[in-house]
Amino acid sequence: MKLTLRVWRQKNADAPGAMKTYEVDGVSPDMSFLEMLDTLNEDLILRGDEPVAFDHDCREGICGACSLVINGDAHGPERTTSCQLHMRSFRDGDTIDVEPWRAAAFPVVRDLVVDRSAFDRIIQAGGFVTAPTGSAPEAHATPVPKADADHAFEHAECIGCGACVAACPNGSASLFTSAKVNHLNVLPQGAPERETRVLDMVAQMDAEGFGGCTLTGECATACPKGIPLPSITAMNKEWLRATRKVKR
Repeated sequence: MKLTLRVWRQKNADAPGAMKTYEVDGVSPDMSFLEMLDTLNEDLILRGDEPVAFDHDCREGICGACSLVINGDAHGPERTTSCQLHMRSFRDGDTIDVEPWRAAAFPVVRDLVVDRSAFDRIIQAGGFVTAPTGSAPEAHATPVPKADADHAFEHAECIGCGACVAACPNGSASLFTSAKVNHLNVLPQGAPERETRVLDMVAQMDAEGFGGCTLTGECATACPKGIPLPSITAMNKEWLRATRKVKR
């Protein structure tokens, strides 16, 4: 396959950025999208040019490090991570636009790399339990209803990639925050911090400059792990419950 890539290039956070066009030849349909970018970078290095900076780590759809807007879609045309998107999703001769996440709370560091430390600070605000757990407890030591366990596992699948923010027209982090809140709040181990967790994490989310949620649903559509949109509704209910309790 021969492809035309239009890639966002930006030297640093303070420099202006622009799309730059590259031709990439010899692309196998079985390559992942990141392997195709590796091929581009190898060509750039051989020509003495600066390679394109992009985030990656496990390349197995687990870590959430890869963060690319491909032809206007977070992670590309398939519901998966950028590292698990294969070039067979494209056709020979295609022109592909590759951009970083676009959100005020995710400033560009360089090229396709953005600073997602805002997510870390949201987790630090309430993504913990104070119950002493020690070593791994017996599986049946703390009974958890299956519905609650399934709910927790569903939300624990969030990998913090930020696709929800990049896809949201408001740049909201509500789906990410709700996944972290609901994951812990439904379990007995997370009960002691149930009220403070949701209040603190939502407050931190707002402080980071993420936009407000209007439930457009783009976040859930883009999420590679399928975190459902009702997760946000559940978080809002938790927030209202906690607010009323604190006022008393």
